[in-house]
Formats: sequence, C-alpha cells, structure tokens
Amino acid sequence: MNVNKISSSKSKANRHILILTYLMVVLFLGLGGYFSYFLFVDSNRVINNSYNSRLDRFADRVIRGEIVSNDGNVLAQTQVNEEGKEIRVYPYDSLFAHVVGYSANGKTGLESLANFYLLSSHVNGIVQIINELSGKKNPGDRVVTTLDLDLQKTAYDALGNRKGAVIVMEPDTGKILAMVSKPDYNPNTLLSDWDQLVSKDNTTGQLLNRATQGLYPPGSTFKIVTALESMRENPEHYKEYTFDCSGVYQNGEYSIKCYHDTVHGHQNLTLAFANSCNGAFANLGLNLDLGQLKNTTDGLLFNSELNLELPYSKSTYVMKPGADTWSILQTSIGQGRTQITPIHNAMITAAIANGGTLMNPYFIDHVENVGGDVIKKNVPRSYGNLMTAQESGGLTELMKAVVLEGTGSRLRTDVYTAAGKTGSAEFDKKKETHAWFVGFAPAEHPKVVISVIVEEGGSGGQTAAPIARSLFDLYFTKY
Repeated sequence: MNVNKISSSKSKANRHILILTYLMVVLFLGLGGYFSYFLFVDSNRVINNSYNSRLDRFADRVIRGEIVSNDGNVLAQTQVNEEGKEIRVYPYDSLFAHVVGYSANGKTGLESLANFYLLSSHVNGIVQIINELSGKKNPGDRVVTTLDLDLQKTAYDALGNRKGAVIVMEPDTGKILAMVSKPDYNPNTLLSDWDQLVSKDNTTGQLLNRATQGLYPPGSTFKIVTALESMRENPEHYKEYTFDCSGVYQNGEYSIKCYHDTVHGHQNLTLAFANSCNGAFANLGLNLDLGQLKNTTDGLLFNSELNLELPYSKSTYVMKPGADTWSILQTSIGQGRTQITPIHNAMITAAIANGGTLMNPYFIDHVENVGGDVIKKNVPRSYGNLMTAQESGGLTELMKAVVLEGTGSRLRTDVYTAAGKTGSAEFDKKKETHAWFVGFAPAEHPKVVISVIVEEGGSGGQTAAPIARSLFDLYFTKY
C-alpha cells in the first residue's frame, strides 16, 4: 500500500516536472521567436524611431548621407562651411519638399524614414579608423530613392500654384516615381520660415503632405467601387444594367444632379461610367446589398491601416446596412461622408492595373556607401489581392471607355491607350468642386499609375486629366 502511494507520488511529481519542462520550452521558443521577429522585421522601425536618442549620437561621428533620385541627382546633402558647421542643403528647393522632407525642427519624409541609414557609415574599415583617429567624421551612406526627377518636375509644374497632390506609381512593383503636394515650403529656409509655417493664422497647410495625409471626398472616382460591387453581386448580368438620364434623378423627396445638369439619355453601365452619370450610379446604389458593399470597401482598405512608410491618414467609409435613402444616393456617387487620400486612390487603381494584386508602395530603392557598394536593397513585395483578375479586367474595360468615349477624352492619343476615371467632388456648396483623376497606361499592359487631386479645380476631365496626360506623355517618351 505504501509502495503504491510512493509510486503514485513519484508519478505526479514526474508529470509536474514534465509540464514545467514543456512550459519552459514554449517560453524559450516564444522568446526566440520574438527575438527573431525583432531582429529581422521590427528592428529597423525601433532603431529608426524619432524617440531613439542613440541616433542623435551617430551624428557626432558621421556626416549625414545624401538622398538621391533614381538616376543619381542629389535631392538632399550635408555641406560643411568654412567654420566647420554642417548645413543640410536641398538643391531643388521645394520640388521634393514633402516626400524628401526636412531634418531641422524634427524630421519628416525620407529624412525621417531613412534616418538610420543616413547616419550609418559603411566606408572602408581602414578609412573609418584613420578618420576616427584624426578626429574626422565618416561620410554617411547614400539613400537611392525610387523618385524620378523629370516626372517630379513635370508633376510640380503641371499642378502649378493650385492646391492638391500628384502621385506617379509603378503598379507591378509599387515604386513611387513622383509625389507632389501643394502648397509647399522651401526646406532650405525652413528655420527662418518656421514661425510663419506653424502660425495659427496660417490656414494654407504648407507642411501637410496632401498626397498621403489629405482626406477628400472621392467624388466620381468612387464609382469604381460601386461598379465593382455591382460586378460581384451580378457577375453574369452587370453589363445589362440600363438607365435613362434626364440630368436630374428624382427619388421621392431627394434629387441627384449630373455635373452641370448634363442630360446623358439612355445609358448602359459602360456609358454611365464613361460619362460619369450621377443619376445612373445613384440608382444603381439603391439596388446593391449594403452589407456586401461594406465588405467590398473594407477589402479595398477603407477604414484600414495602410502598409505605407510615410505618415498617412486613414480613408473612411461609414455607410452600413439600414442606411437611409439619401446616404445611399450620396455614397454611391462618392459624396456623403466617404473620405479618401490620393495615395489610397492610387493604390486601388494600381491593383486594378496589376490584375487585382496590390504591390506595397515604397520610396527607397537601395542604400549604398559613398563608394557605390550596395548595403541594402529593397525588392517589390505583394500587399495582397484586392480583387480577382476577372474583376480588374472588367474595371479596366470601363476605365478605357472613360478615355475613349467619356469624360477622360483629354487623354485620348494614338501613342498609348489610357484607362482612368475622372471625378468632381463636392465639398462645399459655396465653392467649386475638387477635380480628380486616377488611371493608368498602357491599358493593355499597364506600366504607370497616376493619381491627381486639384482642390477646387472643378471638372476632373478638364483640370486633373490634363495633368495626368503630361505625365503619361513624358513617361512614354522617357521609358
């Protein structure tokens, strides 16, 4: 009896030891997994965090490196004057202000994103030792961006003195080739201009990067989403939809007007999309499943965090099942409470251009030392599938019609076939509408995506599309 008790006690003790051993193994593996995640995934974010005071000490022995365009033009560099003072210089003044950013009074843009690389030095080890022994600083590494000088300058000039943003992106890689936001500022005179830039009396928002942080009603560019939902609910019959437009769509006490009260007449879905017929899409929206529409917008990254390297605002879509008629009418044509950023609109368009797959947008191609040896190379990475290839093909056909027979006629040319969507987004009844264009070219094998917003620009086809045209023309001349 005593032997059995002793045996039972030993068995329980062994079981407890075994459980404890398994627990320790799990904890060890978890710790190892977390360490690996930090080392290979999260370390750069932590090291490059603006609150990491260690980075400031790097500047004591490293001269901040250069930021250059994709073809080697210097966008930011540190010069040392006769007194030995280091001065950060931006050769193109305000041309790259928001995307390259600044490194005085804090850091923004690529100056912040690439801070760790710019304050690291991978020059020859012997040279580093000699420099340190002689009290000289080592030259920081060079950050080679995806930005194209010619495209950036063309976008900047085309936007002119109007408020807004322009983005140029490769759909199959995610490379950002140009990013312009206006009004802007001159990073070379930032310190002397600072008080004026941040004054409460200054309402122009020069420091705001409208390309990633500006939130706007999408206007008729949202008809891409409405059309996609119609495809998903009626995959075999969505093209059979018809509508007779009289210029004003009346539903009970509510009325929806087409832009400038234009009478479009008898429309099928392709013509309604091409002509941006508000009445047709308001009516179409009333026949959609609002729960499924919400799922579609979620899948298109509304109300979601974006895997974007620069600070951004989150696009919002708030309509839910049970919404009232007026909300449905407004939301279906891109008005109401829906808000989107130009970069998010570019990302949705890029997914359409890339067969439904969105690639992660990125700004840094690689990092190299002053001798040109590559230290770190970024490669294209898939964000995920936002839609099927069949759905992207259907949307491409609708967007081609916008250019060939609709509101995007300013993009019609024999050199390439563009696909796009214009938009005129109302935000204040006392002011002119915002002008939108999103699109890509060539429509058959897309190489470049463009997103344009011109604040209070009026017609997207008349104002935003010509800006995109100038960029498409340059791209296909250069590349």
